[in-house]
Amino acid sequence: MIENYLPVLLQVVLAGGFAGVTLLVSVLFGKSAKRTAIKDSSYECGMLPLMEGQPRFSVKFYVVAMLFVLFDIEVVFLYPGAIIYKDYLATFGLGIAWAALGFISILGVAFLYAWRKGVLDWKN
Repeated sequence: MIENYLPVLLQVVLAGGFAGVTLLVSVLFGKSAKRTAIKDSSYECGMLPLMEGQPRFSVKFYVVAMLFVLFDIEVVFLYPGAIIYKDYLATFGLGIAWAALGFISILGVAFLYAWRKGVLDWKN
């Protein structure tokens, strides 16, 4: 039984050893490099950094991005059901159709809620 876990243990030991050796080499050779103020300054396409590093984005941008990821992942969950739909329809009848319809209706309600709250309105 233990011999089944030996490859996993070997992979964990090798991955940990590689990470440790990489960090050790980085620390040893990183301290030997010469440090100057120019090397430690941030570099942006050859221009001196005069302003803030990141401009501020509207919160609506992040909300729309999260909604996109949420609905995108939900649609990905529909794909396996669509692949085996005919087989399940022959085996279980219309039960799978009702389950898929319920899942899509929950997504529709969430979409309508976001729309009614004005999350998708870019003019404000």
